[in-house]
Amino acid sequence: MVDPSFYTDNRERFAAALPDRTAALLFSGEEKQMSSDSNYRFFADRNFFYLTGLELPGFVLVLEKNDGLVSTKIYAPAHDSMKERWHGKRMDFEEIAKIAGMPEEDILDLEKYEEKEYELIKNTDINIFLDFTTVMAKPKEIRKQIEKDGRKASDLSEITTPMRMVKGPHEIESIKEAARITEEAITEMGKLIKPGVSEYELYLKLEYEMARRSSMSFAFETIVSCGKNAFYLHHSDPEQGGDGIAKEGSIIQIDCGARFNGYCADISRVFFVGRPEGEDDKRMKLLGLIQDLRKAAKGFIAPGKTFAGLNSQMYDIAGKWLAGQGLIPDNFTNEDVKCYYWHNTSHYLGLDVHDVGPRDKEFEEGNCLAVEPGVYIPEWNIGFRIEDDLLVTKDGCQLLSSGCDSPEGIIVG
Repeated sequence: MVDPSFYTDNRERFAAALPDRTAALLFSGEEKQMSSDSNYRFFADRNFFYLTGLELPGFVLVLEKNDGLVSTKIYAPAHDSMKERWHGKRMDFEEIAKIAGMPEEDILDLEKYEEKEYELIKNTDINIFLDFTTVMAKPKEIRKQIEKDGRKASDLSEITTPMRMVKGPHEIESIKEAARITEEAITEMGKLIKPGVSEYELYLKLEYEMARRSSMSFAFETIVSCGKNAFYLHHSDPEQGGDGIAKEGSIIQIDCGARFNGYCADISRVFFVGRPEGEDDKRMKLLGLIQDLRKAAKGFIAPGKTFAGLNSQMYDIAGKWLAGQGLIPDNFTNEDVKCYYWHNTSHYLGLDVHDVGPRDKEFEEGNCLAVEPGVYIPEWNIGFRIEDDLLVTKDGCQLLSSGCDSPEGIIVG
C-alpha cells in the first residue's frame, strides 16, 4: 500500500494553487460496457488517481476553497447487497479513507453528490474547476451547463499537469520498479525465442510475467513484432502464421511496460534470431547506429534542453550515417532523415505512458522520460528501436531501467 501522505500532499499542493472561492470536481469515471453482460477492466482517471490513490468506478472528489479554508470530500458508492452479490463487495468508507489519507467522515454516500453538484453550479460566487483533458463525458456536460448560464469553468489540468511533470521520490521509485518488472518479464520471454516461435507465444509469456509481478493493468498494449511486422510501430495483433513467426536471420521487436503503484514503464528491446551473417549483417550495422544514438541522447538530456533539440541531434547523427550508407543525399535535410527515422525520440513518462506535459517546455529536474531512438530501413527489410526510461537530474540524467543494448543480450541462437 502506498503511504497515504503522498495523496494528502498532492491534494494540499493542488488546493494551494487554487484561487479562493472555487470548487474543483474530479471524477474517477464509469465502467464501460464490453458486451451485454460484461464490462471492460476499469481504469480510473489519472488526475483523480493522483489526488486520491483510488482506482474504483463511480467516485467523485470535491475540493472547495473559501476564505483560505479547504474542504475535501469523496463521494463513493455505499454498500448495496444486491449489486455486491453480482459484482463483488464494495470498499468500506474506512478503507477508502485509509488509502486516500482522509478522515472517514469526509467520505460520503454517492447519492448525496447530485445535490452538492447542483448547489455548486448554481452558486454564481463560486468558480468551478473541471478537467478539460479528461476523456470522460461528465465534466464536459457540467462545463456546457455552466457556459449556458453565461459563466466560464476553469481547467484544473493547468494545475495538475505541472505537478505531475516533476516526480517525487515515491513516483521515481515506482517507475524504476515498473521498469525492473518489465525487464524481468522480457528476460523470461527471451528464453522462448528460436526460429519458429510465434508472436502469439511471446506476447502471452510477456503479459503473464508482467502480470504475476505487478498488476493486470499494463502501461499500454504489448507489442511483439516479428520480421516485417516491426515496420508497423504499434503492431499489437500477434499472429500465428506468416510474418508473425520468427525466422532465422530476422528480428523480434518488443515494446511493453508494466505498471507499479499506478506508474508506467516503457521498454523496447530487439532480438536477433540467429548469429550474425558475417561482417555485412545489416542487423549489426543498424545496431551500431542505434547504440550511438542512445549514447548521444543520454549525453544530451539535461535541465534546459528540449524535445526539439534532442530530435535535431538525433536527425544529425542518423542523417550522416544514412548518407554514408547511400540511402539519402550527403546534403540531407531533416525530411530526408524522417524517411527512416519515423517517430520522436522521447516523451514524458508517469501515470500515463505518454504522460502529461507540453512538448515545447524545457526539461527540468524531476522529469521522467522514455527515450527510444529508432531507425527503419525498408530497403534492407530491417528496422527497430531500443528504449529505456530515465530521470532528468540536476545536471544531466540517469537511467531508471538497465540501458542494456549489448549484442550479448540481443543475439539469440
